[in-house]
Amino acid sequence: MSGETPIKVLIAEDEENLGELLRSFLAGRGHRVTVIRDGRSALRALRTQPWDVALLDIIMPEMDGLEVLRQVREDPSPPECIIITGNATIDTAIAAMRLGAYDYVSKPYRMAEIDVLVRRAWEKRQLSTDNHRLNTRLSRFDAAREFTSVYAPMQAVLALTRRVALSENTPILITGEPGSGKSELARYLHLNSPRSNGPLVDALCASMAPGRAELELFGAERGEPSQTDLTQAPSTGLMELAAGGTLVLDAVGQLDPLAQVALADACGHNAFRRMGSRNRIDIECRLVATSTVDLQAAVRGGAFRADLLQRLAQGTIVLPPLRERTVDIPILAQGFVREFGGNRGPSLAAEAIDALQRYTWPGNLRELRNVLERAVLLAGGGIIHAHDLPLPAATRAIVDDSPLSLAEVERRHIAAVLQRANWHQGKAAELLGLSAKTLYRKIREYKFERPGMAGVV
Repeated sequence: MSGETPIKVLIAEDEENLGELLRSFLAGRGHRVTVIRDGRSALRALRTQPWDVALLDIIMPEMDGLEVLRQVREDPSPPECIIITGNATIDTAIAAMRLGAYDYVSKPYRMAEIDVLVRRAWEKRQLSTDNHRLNTRLSRFDAAREFTSVYAPMQAVLALTRRVALSENTPILITGEPGSGKSELARYLHLNSPRSNGPLVDALCASMAPGRAELELFGAERGEPSQTDLTQAPSTGLMELAAGGTLVLDAVGQLDPLAQVALADACGHNAFRRMGSRNRIDIECRLVATSTVDLQAAVRGGAFRADLLQRLAQGTIVLPPLRERTVDIPILAQGFVREFGGNRGPSLAAEAIDALQRYTWPGNLRELRNVLERAVLLAGGGIIHAHDLPLPAATRAIVDDSPLSLAEVERRHIAAVLQRANWHQGKAAELLGLSAKTLYRKIREYKFERPGMAGVV
């Protein structure tokens, strides 16, 4: 293990001599090892420190190894667990694997066998971590692409988002009309923050039934005799699942009054309580709230708590509606067409883009996305025309009823094909049935310019 990060191993073994033998052997192999003598202490240790691998004996005082495994696998980022048993049976093996054990081993065992299992379990955990980091990098690329803009106020919004993202613990409120991209901007903020390698968890406040929101956010303490009604409740709430990352409180204005009280209390103490528990758990995530309603007006009307708004809105970002950023519609539309149609999908005719820019988009980005998804399905001949767009007839008629000159039809057709070919002039000339020389002359004649990225964020 020279030059490598030691594997952190927890051994839960009540036989003192065997536990010490295991500790000495694994420490000699370069691992960082701690031994615990009973199940309840092992569970506590697993939940208070990060571990890579846990070796759990089945027979232990206080709590057996299978129960420790069952509870720890419910946590947000559990270690890989190996079950050790003195009387292995098929039933034991099946039970352990169903509960999420990496593997099991029966006594007596060879020390070398334990070392191999620990290393393999650690490799599996590392692979999962690497996959998560790769997905995070890909998501960051996708988010940056979704928020390409040439509209100056939107560029200012993105610059502000990147700036506040660096203050990883500051709660942020994102407001805007329905469909304007609030959830997507929350993801953009997360991916540009120091917490980007952590989880991004959505709390859909509008879908939480009255009386259940507090339970879903904070979880519940299971197994308490005085809380028998909570035995089937989720022990880990969304707040804990988001530890190390970001919790997005979507449509926060629709939280029920009791949940607002609990959330305001949690924000005030930077800690929360599971239902049925007296112990506070530190908040380890950043809170990002979104709202389509005016929360200040909701406070004045008594529908939202002033103290909660004050704590959630330490930074506020307002998204402009799509009708104010029509200059971005060609960029956004072409991005959606590529998403739904792929590289060989249809292209947007100039008259279709004109129609898109004339429409007022009451549903904002969500409506634009839906319109183009349907248009890609309906388009024939590889080009989306205005009549392919499921928009109000009046919007299309403004474009469709205007007679075009033959030269304008040719200009728009050449522009659409160049776009479809990603400005590969050889491919475009072949699609148009022109020589490369003639296409080059047409490009100069119509003063086409290859799309650039100047001024784009």
